[in-house]
Amino acid sequence: MSTTRVPAPRSRGLLLGRVALVLVGVLVGLYGGYLLLQGQQGEALTSALVWIVGGVVVHDGLVAAIALVVGFVVSRLAPRVSRGPLAVGLVVLGTITVVAVPFVGRFGALPDNPTLLPRDYTTGYVVIVALVVVGVVAGVVLRARRAGRARPAGGDPEDAEDPA
Repeated sequence: MSTTRVPAPRSRGLLLGRVALVLVGVLVGLYGGYLLLQGQQGEALTSALVWIVGGVVVHDGLVAAIALVVGFVVSRLAPRVSRGPLAVGLVVLGTITVVAVPFVGRFGALPDNPTLLPRDYTTGYVVIVALVVVGVVAGVVLRARRAGRARPAGGDPEDAEDPA
């Protein structure tokens, strides 16, 4: 027996909050574009624009495609109670990994300037990965407990209402 969820009515305050956030985002983006155009000239501006366009192309062509494939595989193989925490953990780890690769790989390090990459970034990366894994495990445990309370006596755990 399954129950249908009725979506909560949207409040006017929520709509106004979203509109305000969009306006702030657009204004900050316009200000950033203004600063880019004022601070860069010629070849530096072209290089910045290539990086911006390249980032969009790499994201849409590679990162988004990988995220879709991983999401599809997780949705098919992972137990229902663990899907939400796993999805969050994978998105967080993917983002952290993309940001961490240049630091962990020490790209741009120069032997005559040790101040460019002065830390042990590998240890920091491993620590943050461990913290995310602990968070995912905690999320799965909490959801499993909630699902266990919501499950009818003797029912199949896969039939329990998703506690998300």
